[in-house]
Amino acid sequence: MARADLARAIDHTFLKPEGRREDVERAVAEAEELGVYSVCVSPSELPLALPAGSVLQVTAVCGFPSGKHRSAVKAAEAEFAVAQGADEIDMVIDVGAALDGRIDAVEADIRAVRAAVPAPTVLKVIIESAALDDETIVAVCGAAEAAGADFVKTSTGFHPAGGATVHAVEVMRRAVGDRLAIKASGGIRSREDAEAMLRAGASRLGLSSSRAVLAGGAGSAGY
Repeated sequence: MARADLARAIDHTFLKPEGRREDVERAVAEAEELGVYSVCVSPSELPLALPAGSVLQVTAVCGFPSGKHRSAVKAAEAEFAVAQGADEIDMVIDVGAALDGRIDAVEADIRAVRAAVPAPTVLKVIIESAALDDETIVAVCGAAEAAGADFVKTSTGFHPAGGATVHAVEVMRRAVGDRLAIKASGGIRSREDAEAMLRAGASRLGLSSSRAVLAGGAGSAGY
């Protein structure tokens, strides 16, 4: 895969709780240098100062990382992030609701955020695939589609169950067909891993070690 094509599939991610403003500024500069699609940050870091003429998109997370926020809170957080310059929102579902089989509640949660940030804002729904069985992954993907999401996304990268796997991406692709896009994130630390996720059906990757992955090496552990 051409380096430039791989770069354009990356959301360069900086979500460390201990991150300082200078760290965020460094992440933005690195994202610009590498030619990735977007930079993904915590909503408290917005607005970002992008260079004049930049085509870099800005992604903010919502309900992150637990998903255990009231839908109204997630909706307000997403709406404010867009007002502060976010082009895309990556929201976390209530994983416990999914595990309980309360898929209607998951769909309602997503609908609340979608209503707060309508198109053209891109809405990605983080399902924590490593914590779900295949049947539940399919059900949650269906809820995301019914609620009007643009993407389903594997993971926050913070859950102890783990991050993205090729198997989960394949299950998600079968569930949504070509109707939704898929973002793989969490534990993708090498170019081999990244390309495997894309072959499995992902079209976007959440990476914190973008430079190392693009160089063909292995990045550090993290989101």
